[in-house]
Amino acid sequence: MRKRIISQGMQGVPPTDQDWLDVERFAQVELTSEDPAHPFESALRPDTGSAWRASSPGEQTIRLLFDEPVRIKHIRLEFHEEKYARTQEFVLRWSPDDGQSYQEIVRQQYNFSPPETIREVEDYAVDLDRVTALEISIVADISGSDVRASLAGLQLAT
Repeated sequence: MRKRIISQGMQGVPPTDQDWLDVERFAQVELTSEDPAHPFESALRPDTGSAWRASSPGEQTIRLLFDEPVRIKHIRLEFHEEKYARTQEFVLRWSPDDGQSYQEIVRQQYNFSPPETIREVEDYAVDLDRVTALEISIVADISGSDVRASLAGLQLAT
């Protein structure tokens, strides 16, 4: 996985395992921060029990830059929170022009209330052609606490 730290600046049926895009092979990732004990690669392997986590609080951005334009038909995001009650917001955007402009796919808020509500899975059926960049902005707690953003799973299907 090629990555670099950057400065801050529709529901459907999930595909089968063979339909998931090998993101590590076809994209570079830019991150606003990363806890070395919880690298981004963890989110690309959602069955490992680990997750990507930011190294600092505040809004975090994950940006996938594809080597060649891709068509994306399905996006699956998974978030976990076992310790803190909080309201998280994320925005998912895509770009057809190498990040010169972005179009919003979804803006979603979700309330975590451990121990009852600790997992959120978002599945989106989309039809995005010639995607050159995909960006996820996460605010771990809209009230502004020191909770770190995390992402337990990210899968894309073509």
